[in-house]
Amino acid sequence: MRIDKLLSNLGIGTRSKIKKMIKQKQIKINGELVKNGKDQLEPDTAQVTIDGHPIATQLTKYFMLNKPQNVITATKDATQRTVLDLIAPEDIVKGLAPVGRLDKDTTGLLLLTNDGQLAHQLLAPHKHVAKTYQATLDGIATGDTVTRFNAGIQLKNGTLCKPAALKIISTSEKDDQSIVEVTITEGKYHQIKRMFAACELHVATLTRISMGPLKLDSTLKQGQYRPLTNNELQQLTKINKML
Repeated sequence: MRIDKLLSNLGIGTRSKIKKMIKQKQIKINGELVKNGKDQLEPDTAQVTIDGHPIATQLTKYFMLNKPQNVITATKDATQRTVLDLIAPEDIVKGLAPVGRLDKDTTGLLLLTNDGQLAHQLLAPHKHVAKTYQATLDGIATGDTVTRFNAGIQLKNGTLCKPAALKIISTSEKDDQSIVEVTITEGKYHQIKRMFAACELHVATLTRISMGPLKLDSTLKQGQYRPLTNNELQQLTKINKML
């Protein structure tokens, strides 16, 4: 691919701006100064720097982020820290955005990509992509709670949710708390918190642990991210074709 076209596609600037940067000797490919924007490069292997700063050249990016609390799921915000603020500048590419959203106080798995088609497929309501969360509840979840989730919870405003799978991991009568896993296939506003509220239970903490075939990497600390592995990409591609 032409150097000027690639850098323009990455959002570095217009081709005329790229041409000016080349004249000012700002751009290097594999350590060599670029002299002509029409020169070719391989995006997946080329090492590009602008003013000495490395630039990600892969056109399509897929990152798994372990989202921490107090960070909003957005691409930019004037006053609050966003998930894109956790991504290193050299990994930022044009169109990179979170797939779906997690509440500000919810942690865990968040996929970030500039693959708009995949994001659309994963988020489309009629696709029913399963998302699993682990929650700590104030209160004791019981077999009746599981039954109600399996049948489809009716929220306090009358909205009926689709059936959801609820698994009780542990309960503590002493602490009046429960740890559960819940899997849903839709994404209503604050849905999980509202589902438990309908059962008179309060969500103290909430962490997303999977989305479709993608599972949260247990080695990622909150705030850390990594590229998806080839196997994870293949799984997402496979589910995308099935949806």
